[in-house]
Order: sequence, then structure tokens, then C-alpha cells
Amino acid sequence: MKSAFFILSTLLLLYAQPAQSQVAPKFEMRGVWVATVENIDWPSRKGLPVDQQKAEFIQLLDMHKHNGINAVFVQVRPAGDAFYPSQYEPWSEYLTGRQGLPPTPYYDPLQFMIEETHKRGMEFHAWLNPYRAVFNMHSSSVAPSHVTKIHPEWFLVYGGKKYFNPGLPEVRNHVNRIVKDLVTRYDIDGIHMDDYFYPYRITGKEFPDEATYRKYGKGLGKDDWRRSNCDSIILQLHNTIQSIKPRVKFGISPFGVWRNKSQDPEGSDTRAGQTCYDDLYANILLWLKEGWIDYVAPQLYWERGHKLCDYDVLLDWWNKHTYGRHLYIGHAVYRAGSNTAWRNKEEIPEEIKDLRTYSTTQGSIYFSSKNFESNPNGWSDSLHRNYYALPALVPPMPWIDSIPPAAPVVEKNKNGQFAITYNGEEKIKGFAILDLPELVDVKFEYVTMIDIITSDKTALFDRSKSIATPKDRLFVCAIDLNNNLSKAVELVP
Repeated sequence: MKSAFFILSTLLLLYAQPAQSQVAPKFEMRGVWVATVENIDWPSRKGLPVDQQKAEFIQLLDMHKHNGINAVFVQVRPAGDAFYPSQYEPWSEYLTGRQGLPPTPYYDPLQFMIEETHKRGMEFHAWLNPYRAVFNMHSSSVAPSHVTKIHPEWFLVYGGKKYFNPGLPEVRNHVNRIVKDLVTRYDIDGIHMDDYFYPYRITGKEFPDEATYRKYGKGLGKDDWRRSNCDSIILQLHNTIQSIKPRVKFGISPFGVWRNKSQDPEGSDTRAGQTCYDDLYANILLWLKEGWIDYVAPQLYWERGHKLCDYDVLLDWWNKHTYGRHLYIGHAVYRAGSNTAWRNKEEIPEEIKDLRTYSTTQGSIYFSSKNFESNPNGWSDSLHRNYYALPALVPPMPWIDSIPPAAPVVEKNKNGQFAITYNGEEKIKGFAILDLPELVDVKFEYVTMIDIITSDKTALFDRSKSIATPKDRLFVCAIDLNNNLSKAVELVP
């Protein structure tokens, strides 16, 4: 029979997360970085046969799905190259073994990865390194079609690597074309850039952009000019994404320290040797204040209690500087076992518990994928059995879209299953199953999400195979592309 609509007091009760929620979060970023440069995470080696490339990526996704991860950030442009067919940049050497060589038999790795990720109800964020062009000038494969060969005047050499010159308008336009192409052609959920804008300083060596500064400096000090170059590309990319596909999120994963307090009263109580603002010329706070980016994912790769850069100090600082945008914390799973602090099996669990005390933190991203294969310090088990035991959706971004989709229609079939149908015009990701345990004093903050079903139209839900008890009340909502939930419909036994 058809069930009646049940509106949970207000939709805000579904979205709001108390500072210390008594139930698992219904909305939380649970991401992982998948690095392709130097074959860190995928594929396992250059020139791996196509069927093995695919099998490895599927295995990678299944591992993370098992652990409760709901988003992958895959490096699709590690060094002026591409993990997809591009008219602007050659195929990556990390895929085929030689830059410019397409996979054989031919396939589009990016399209394949997006489809497999979405099948599992996970988000796919395309991770680009904006300005690295040749990773190693002595050993990297460089194709004749690589932009360093076509426009050598765009590049500078620093520390054995070749970089795009961020001060050139032509360079910014080239990066913008790359992003425009990706957003136009692929069903990605986000564009993601890491901390490498200007390269990290090398002691005693100055980044060789003096000639460009003299031409384009326009009276600014060199540091301010470099920051203005980074500001320009971020604003340009923001505008491009908004003009093509506004639902695509744009985020940055900066070095974990914006500025030290010794450099700026607004800085963190840290003593980092280099900072985003002073050394990488990335003024993250401006980008957040202006709404040019949708989220920030600072790399807080220091442990709790670190003498120079304490995780808890930085967590608190970033929470005070989100300016209404989303904050995801970057965790250093790769550091497991590297010293006494990182041999502590409670380090990552305590970091998760700490961030969940802040209403202004919306989740985590882990570096990096491959480290989870060995279950370091039992952290994969911790996620699967405890912290991510129940599913969660990536938090919706109300400035992108706050309108919920139409509610689904539910009927009970002869097998006792619930047939769920979505008849709305808006595209959806699937359906969320919500559980309200039997309580003497019913409070809707106790609603938990027990299942997410990936589907664009219809689904079947078998209550007997869920974790709900017979006395629990269950509800279903449609999930739109920005993870907004529809009104809830009760699954009446």
C-alpha cells in the first residue's frame, strides 16, 4: 500500500549535526586522495595492462567503500599531462609508461573511473596539479606534444623540476582551458587542487621569475605580485566552473599553516618553516572570504601535541577561518609507524573525534589510498567498524543548491519489499534510508542513516535485510546531485 508523507519536523533536523552528536553523522565528507604521480596509488606501475589497470581501480574503490569512504580525489593531471584524452596535453607516462602514448586497447580512464565511482554512490573529484610541468627533468618522459616543447617560454626550472610560470597570463589561460574541458566533458563532482602553486622554497635558491615580475609587476612588491597571480587563477577558474556547470565544487588542499602568529596576528600559534601565504603565495583566506572556492582541505599532517604545529591548534584555527565554506581535514595516514606518535593506534581515531566536536568542520580526506591496503595501526578496521560504520552523504553546499528534490513514492510489493520510485524532473543520485529507533521520548536528532541506495529512478528495499529492529520506524528520502534530501516518506510495515 502507499505510505503517507512524514515530514521530520523540519528539513533542518536532517541536516543539522550537534557539536557532539549522539548518533553517527548523516552528512560528512569521508574522502581519500588517489595519487598517480610516480604511481604512488594507482596504477601500481607504468605500462600496466589495461585490464589490470581497471581491476586495480575497482579493487581500490571496493576497499574504500567497505571502509565507509564516500568520495575519491583522483589525480588526473599530475604534471602537465592527462589521464584522459585531451586536445591540450599528452597522455600521462604514469599510465602507459611513455608520455603521449594512449592506452592499448584504447579506453578513457577518467570516464571509466567516474562511472565506477558513481556506481558505488561515491563522489569523484578531479585532482589537478596546476603548475607542475615536468616532475623530474632527468628521468621523466616528455612527449613532443607536451606544452613545454610547444611553448618553452612559459616555463621555469627550479629544483630539478620544470614549472609553469604563474606570472604569465598565457599560463593561467592554459590551465583554465584544461579545467573548462574537464567540467564540460565529464560528469565530475569537483575540481580539486593541492598545495603546489608556487613551489616550496629551496634554501639559497630564488624562484627565477624576475624577468616576468619586471614585465607584469605593476608596482607591486614581488611577494604581493606572486599572490595576485594565484588570486587571479583561482578567480578565473571559479568563474569558468560557474559559467559551465555550477554544481561542480571547487576546492583547494593547502599546506596546513596559512601563516604563523609570529608573522601575522591572525596566524596560528605555530612555528612552521614555510607557510601558504609567505612561501607558496596562496592566500587561502581571501579565496574563502570572497567565495571563490567551495571548500578548503588543509593538510594537517602533524600529530596531536606536535611541538611546532599541533594538530589540535591548527584544527581550532581553521575552524575559526572558514567564512561559511566547508572545511575538510587532511589526515596523514601515510605517516603510520614513522615515529612514536604515529605508532599510536589512537592517533587517527582521536583526530576524527576532535574534528567532530566542531560544527564548522564537515569531514576528512586521507592521504593516501595505498596506505589503507595494509590496515595501518588497524585504522581501516576503525573506520569500517566504528567511525564510518553507518553511511553518510557528502554535506550539501547551500550556496550551490538548497532546493530539495521531489519526495519518492513508496509501495509495498507482494514479497514484503518496498518499491521506491522517483518521479521528479531533477536528476538524483539515489535514496537514503533513515532509521528512528524506538524511544520512549522520541527526538528526531536520533534519526540515523542506515543505507544509501544508488539509483536514478527506482529501487527495492528489504527491511528484513537491514540493521533496523522490527520496532524501529524507517523512512526514505530522494538524494539530489548536491546531496539535498527530499521530504521523508515512511516505510510503513
